[in-house]
Amino acid sequence: MLKALRDHWREYLIEAFGLGIFMVLVGVFATIIFSPASIIAKTIPNDLLQRALMGSIAGLTAISLIYSPWGKRSGAHFNPAVSIAFFRLKKLAAWDTLFYVLAQFVGGTLGVLLVGALLGNAFTDKPVEWIVTIPGSAGWSIALIAEFLMSLALMLMVLFISNHHKFSQFTGMIAGIMVATFITIESPLSGMSINPARSFASAFSSHIWTDFWVYYFAPPLAMLLAVELYLHYPRRAKVLCGKLCSNQSTPCLCQNCCCNTPN
Repeated sequence: MLKALRDHWREYLIEAFGLGIFMVLVGVFATIIFSPASIIAKTIPNDLLQRALMGSIAGLTAISLIYSPWGKRSGAHFNPAVSIAFFRLKKLAAWDTLFYVLAQFVGGTLGVLLVGALLGNAFTDKPVEWIVTIPGSAGWSIALIAEFLMSLALMLMVLFISNHHKFSQFTGMIAGIMVATFITIESPLSGMSINPARSFASAFSSHIWTDFWVYYFAPPLAMLLAVELYLHYPRRAKVLCGKLCSNQSTPCLCQNCCCNTPN
C-alpha cells in the first residue's frame, strides 16, 4: 500500500482532479442551461435542445480531459467502473485500483460541493438540484436497464477501439460523443450517470439517495460483463494498456503495458 502511494500518488490526484473538474464544469453549465433564472433557459425552452447543449458540453469536457497531459498520464478513467474493469483485465494493480476509486469519489464530491458553494440556490434548487441522478417517470427498472446498457456499450467501445492499432487514438473522442449522445437522448430515463462516483457526489451533497443503488451497481456490473464478453470474443485483440489514450510520452502504472515509460 505504502509503495503504491509513494510511487503513484500523482495519478491518484489526477483522477480526483479530473472527475472533480468535470463535475464543476457540468454543474456550472447545467445551472446556466436549466435554471429558470437563466437567459439560456428562456432562449432555448425546448427540453431536447437543452439536453443536446448540455450533452455537447459534457462530451467536449470529457474529450479534453482524456487527451490532456494529465489524462494521458493517469489513463483518464475518472470512473470507478472503468478502473474495476481494467483491474479485471490485470492492467491495474489492486492497490492502484482502490486508490483510483477512492480518489474519484472524493474528487467528484468536492467538485459538486464547490459548485454548490459558488452558485447557491440556482444550483441546489430544482430543476438543477445538485445535478442529482434519479430515475425518471418510467421508474427505477427502466433506469437500471438504461444505465446497464449504456455502461456496457461504453466499455465495449473502449475495449474494441483502444486495442485496435488504427483507431486507438480515437477512443477518447468516441467516448465523448457517446456521453453527449446519452445525455441528449437517455437522461430523462435515469439522469445519465454510468459512473458510481459521479452519482455519489451529487447524492452525498444533496442528501438525495433515491434509488442510488441503481447507479452504484449497474455501471460496474455492466463494464465487468463487457470485459468478459471481450475476453471470450475469439478474434479479440490483446489488451494493450489500461489507459483510454495509450501513449509513450507519459509514465504508465499499468501492468503488462505496451508503453515504454514505466512509472
